[in-house]
Amino acid sequence: MMFFRGLAALAALLALPAMAGDATPAVATGAPRPLEPFIAQYQVFKDGDVLGDAVMQVVKNDGRRWRVDLNIRGTRGLIGLAGIAAEQSTVFDVAGSRYRPLAQSTVRRSAFTKKQTVGVYDWRSHVARWTGDVKETRRAPVALQDGDQSGLLINLAVIRDAQPGTSLHYRFVDDGRVRDHRYDVSTNLEDVKIGELDYTAMRVARAQGGNEETVIWVVDGVPTPVRILQREDGKDKYDLRLVEYKGAQ
Repeated sequence: MMFFRGLAALAALLALPAMAGDATPAVATGAPRPLEPFIAQYQVFKDGDVLGDAVMQVVKNDGRRWRVDLNIRGTRGLIGLAGIAAEQSTVFDVAGSRYRPLAQSTVRRSAFTKKQTVGVYDWRSHVARWTGDVKETRRAPVALQDGDQSGLLINLAVIRDAQPGTSLHYRFVDDGRVRDHRYDVSTNLEDVKIGELDYTAMRVARAQGGNEETVIWVVDGVPTPVRILQREDGKDKYDLRLVEYKGAQ
């Protein structure tokens, strides 16, 4: 379903798409933003119309483990009536300066169906596997490289690494897929209006090949993107806009 494919693309970026190593800025400026718990609420748009809402959060688990979640649900039109929703979570730790995925789950729901996949990143054997409702072509073990990340972790890595004029390189390993990603951060800051709030933001763009593009707006001091936009054929397609966020208590 196009709705699910669009959400997957945003989450993968926004891949929200990881690393063949740490992100490598073209110019080394500023200190990395620290990882902190938070919860953020978004409105989801498709072709300029409200489609639903989303919640992204980062939670500190016991010890060195963290969890990042993204829950998206349709609330308008046929999408709302069909009860369509998508939930994705990645449990991870921090290895040096890297966010290292340990386990992942994705659930896609409608009024009458539920599909779920589970992934395990085994760093001892450097192999990742996915089970559940996974396409046959994605069931084979995936060889891991140090620095590989899930789509949700790339969201966090972009927030951490973005500096004006830099390029960020990641290797995305998610749901049995492997892709190399490059994000270019604009040299100049730009003013972005989200609802009634004005931000001075860094524009981070990823060319996805063909006619698709993902753009993220990052604001210093905000732990989550203020806007995530997927464009197709030069037109806005799927759009997540921040409504509010707060640090976890």
